[in-house]
Amino acid sequence: MTTATTRNGDRRISPVFVGILAVTAVTGWATWTGFAAQPGLAVFLFVTAAWIVSLCLHEYAHARTALHSGDITVGAKGYLTLDPLKYTHALLSIVLPVIFVIMGGIGLPGGAVFIERGRIHKRWQHSLVSAAGPLTNVLFAAVCTAPFWLDALDGVPAAFQYALAFLALLQVTAAILNFLPVPGLDGYGVVEPWLPYDVKRQVEPFASFGLLFVFALLWVPSVNAVFFDAVDAVLRGLGVSDFDTYCGQNLYRFWQETNEYCAVSR
Repeated sequence: MTTATTRNGDRRISPVFVGILAVTAVTGWATWTGFAAQPGLAVFLFVTAAWIVSLCLHEYAHARTALHSGDITVGAKGYLTLDPLKYTHALLSIVLPVIFVIMGGIGLPGGAVFIERGRIHKRWQHSLVSAAGPLTNVLFAAVCTAPFWLDALDGVPAAFQYALAFLALLQVTAAILNFLPVPGLDGYGVVEPWLPYDVKRQVEPFASFGLLFVFALLWVPSVNAVFFDAVDAVLRGLGVSDFDTYCGQNLYRFWQETNEYCAVSR
């Protein structure tokens, strides 16, 4: 079995990740109960911590799938501990995504775990390794929106409802962006094993610029509108209204003036 050479310590959950989970739980409780003096601050900390948890799970899914596909080196690299400090590019996978959330409310896909693709021999396994990360975002979005599409919002405080809606928006944007078949993103990793060798060789030099290309396109107003229309359509299909996501982002950015329609009582 591929896991035979992976030591137990290589799979032990990192105290760093446990600490992030603890922050998520405490700030989630503060958002739910209205304990915080500033509801927006509680929403900010809760959404940010939960977003980092989802980033860790995204990279863990890549690594765990790679392990079972033949890359037994991921354990020794610390990828199975859920510790973001072990990532190859912690800046790209943790710091920049958080900054983008704060600045613009978009789920930035990152790339952090180095998979030794030469150890994986089947094309469908390569595709699955690439798909595992964004599929985690899809699952996270389904969990966040469950109270909405299950019509189970009775008793859920408004601040917590808005926080879940905004967190879901981040997951949906991350999933859509990651699944784009653009070199450097997971979506291209899904289709790349099935492409002719000549095509892969020609595309390879552009892989490091794929994400920059996508975000440059998002600055084009017409492209930006189409993208967020798609995001809103997915969220509405899951029962999350534009008002919920707007108020979630409005509360999240607590340093700005809160819209009176989104104000919540303690």
